[in-house]
Amino acid sequence: MSRRSEVFRERLAGEPGNPFFRFSLGQALLAEGEPAEAVEHLGLAAEAKSDWMAPRILLGKALLAVGRKDAARSALEGALRLAVSQGHEEPEAELRGILAGL
Repeated sequence: MSRRSEVFRERLAGEPGNPFFRFSLGQALLAEGEPAEAVEHLGLAAEAKSDWMAPRILLGKALLAVGRKDAARSALEGALRLAVSQGHEEPEAELRGILAGL
């Protein structure tokens, strides 16, 4: 059985500048227990779109998983600002909970 990340690696190879493929690869890697590798892809996805909340949330989680608490806090605080400004109540509540525990 192939891993989901392999699908997105192939797609990203065809379109290396595609932030959506980069995000999907990072998301798959995180789900597959590869947070260190996910950090790079989620960071690039977040940089590609300043108003995109989802990669910042997952980036923060990946950074926490690899012990980079200060960088995680920064990513999660950025995601929280976007959640509030965009009216995303569930992610806002989740992010406040994570940040309260840091």
